[in-house]
Amino acid sequence: QVQLVESGGGLVQTGGSLRLSCAASGSVFSFNPMGWYRQAPGKQRELVATITSGGSTNCADSVKGRFTVSRDNAKNTVYLQMNSLKPEDTAVYYCYARVLAKNLEHWGQGTLVTVSS
Repeated sequence: QVQLVESGGGLVQTGGSLRLSCAASGSVFSFNPMGWYRQAPGKQRELVATITSGGSTNCADSVKGRFTVSRDNAKNTVYLQMNSLKPEDTAVYYCYARVLAKNLEHWGQGTLVTVSS
């Protein structure tokens, strides 16, 4: 059974930084892509950033230049380095991974990021 275990959320002041991690397990097939989505109160879940096993990334315009997604393929782990955080970045951040061979999507339980003004 596929599991995505997230860590690294918390409370930070405007302009601060946080790093999220997500370790995927339970599949004999590769996870591709992996990444992050977020959902703010009263809003729909939206893409933050994804990364393929080859290193190609896709980032939302709202986070470009501030957030960096990376992954360690050997560890099936994806990271999200968040810098220059703003109050509008406050949301529950969900790890995402697709098992390419089966075209199945998996989600983590979510980790709360709160940016105080």
